[in-house]
Amino acid sequence: MRTLLRRGRHGEGTVARQFLVLQVLVVVVLVGSALALATLDARRDTRDRAREQAIAVARSIADSPAVRDALHTADPSTTLQPYAEAVRADADVDFVVVMAPDRTRYTHPDPARIGGRFVGDLGGALQGKVFTQEYAGTLGPSIRSVVPVLDGGKVVALVSVGITLDRIDAQLRSELPAIVLAALGALAVGLLGAWLISRRLRRQTHGMGEREITRMYEYYRAVLEAVREGLVLIDGDGSVQLVNEEARRLLDLPEDVIGRSLVDLGLPPGLVEAIESDLSESDTLYVLDEQVLVISSAPAYWGGQDVGAVVTLRDRTELQHVTGELDLVRGLTESLRAQNHESANRLHTVVSLIEMGRPETAVELATEDLRIAQDLADRVVRAVHDPVLAALLLGKTSQAAERGIELTVGGDVGSEALPVAARDLVTVVGNLVDNAFDAVTESSERKVSVSIVEDEDRVVVVVGDSGPGVPPEDAERVLERGWSSKATSGRGLGLALVGQVARRHGGTVSVGTSALGGAEFTVSLGGDR
Repeated sequence: MRTLLRRGRHGEGTVARQFLVLQVLVVVVLVGSALALATLDARRDTRDRAREQAIAVARSIADSPAVRDALHTADPSTTLQPYAEAVRADADVDFVVVMAPDRTRYTHPDPARIGGRFVGDLGGALQGKVFTQEYAGTLGPSIRSVVPVLDGGKVVALVSVGITLDRIDAQLRSELPAIVLAALGALAVGLLGAWLISRRLRRQTHGMGEREITRMYEYYRAVLEAVREGLVLIDGDGSVQLVNEEARRLLDLPEDVIGRSLVDLGLPPGLVEAIESDLSESDTLYVLDEQVLVISSAPAYWGGQDVGAVVTLRDRTELQHVTGELDLVRGLTESLRAQNHESANRLHTVVSLIEMGRPETAVELATEDLRIAQDLADRVVRAVHDPVLAALLLGKTSQAAERGIELTVGGDVGSEALPVAARDLVTVVGNLVDNAFDAVTESSERKVSVSIVEDEDRVVVVVGDSGPGVPPEDAERVLERGWSSKATSGRGLGLALVGQVARRHGGTVSVGTSALGGAEFTVSLGGDR
């Protein structure tokens, strides 16, 4: 994979570089388009100003009393020509032509053309309206206006004022530097912004190309789905960012889990707290619904910053059942070893008494030991007919004797065909008794009672102790789904396993106060075998 990524790095441009090129092209196109539009707008504005100027100058001339007086003279050109040239120079226009209604010129910038006919359209000027047009006359293309001279409501003359397009284009060229300068400023700002964005994108993508990123995603996704462990990636805000199918199965996660907070997924609070912790958790056991999970979590860092956490999950359900049975066998083995050791001591005592010539005392001692052992076995067998469960309780009785604990076994299980699988009963009774043994270890009075009662299709297990008990505020927590304990401590995990068995059989688990003064756990198991 590393070789492929190295090839990708040399064989293609980075995403940041491609993004920069694309942004530069976009900025250049936008600035160029804006420059063209600004130029067209300036050209239109220049022509509009020229048209308005021509109309204003023509109206001022047409409204002048001197012009109307000159029209009544024998030679209007003598008075109007100097006047028109003076106005043309002052108003900065290219021509001022005063003409008769029949187009005969009274004035013209070229005196030789005075008396000739005006070239161009008059529009509605003869009807008393103002007319403008762009026309190529004797002085070249120009924007001109024609305004009527009224005397007593009658059109007695026409005034045409024009500005050549060369003058207008020259004015436009004088405005272009400012437009170009503004466009260059916008281009510089756009390029700088594109470079800054590209720089940030390069840091975020670590200088990789789009094919390289795609390959990484495909390979990493394949690896995530190929591993047998569940894998969950959590960001700094506690939201799920990546999860494989095994994690979905183990945690029963919905399809839309990506981007959702752990708190909103219905996971046990203890599990959520462990995942969101800043400390590493290694091989922590959790009981979740029907699974026993081994969960490890560790904070994830990138560039020295905390970016979330990586959580791995392994299914230990079957292994936990096998381990429980192995623990039972180990306990029975230890019990038999202890009994063998005790029996050897008593046998030596009996032999010594016979050698001392006191056979009556030897027989009495052996008979008493046999009676005590038989009474214990009879009491357990009378309470529990199931051989596996009876063997467990006998073993626990021996363990209790070794630890100085008084274990009382009672109840009534009258049939060997229990409505609950023997393995599940071993899990419940064994974990509850072990939990009770641990609870009374530090107590001055060490007593544990076990009662197992079969009621039609249900089995009720009650285990009480003389320990410190369970505080009311912790009564619900010890039975909480997913309540965890380190792998080195079995108490919390054992209670969680008891709750798991009860849920599987449609039963209940409750915590109360025992008659012995400590905690009392009552487990009711249905006949869902």
